[in-house]
Amino acid sequence: MATDYDAPRRSEADELAEDSLEELKARRNETQSGVVDVDEDATAENFELPGADLSGLSSEDVTVKVVPKQADEFTCSVCFLVHHRSRLAEEAGGRLICRDCA
Repeated sequence: MATDYDAPRRSEADELAEDSLEELKARRNETQSGVVDVDEDATAENFELPGADLSGLSSEDVTVKVVPKQADEFTCSVCFLVHHRSRLAEEAGGRLICRDCA
């Protein structure tokens, strides 16, 4: 088949612009299906986070040292976290509030 190199080039956008509405609807229905592909193996229960394997730990292996609140610390009355006194934003009516919650 001979090619006319002097003829104006046509892009795919030009061809789509000339398609009739019925052809576009038919093409859309052909490419789309009403069936949703669900991969049963890709559910959230099967995902494993790195470093989240705690199966080797028993209750004897996990020890946490609890330190009581120090004299230079306070408990925020909004977020209930223990902060150093330098984080105190305001003290209103006996309520201590940290900078994050103020």
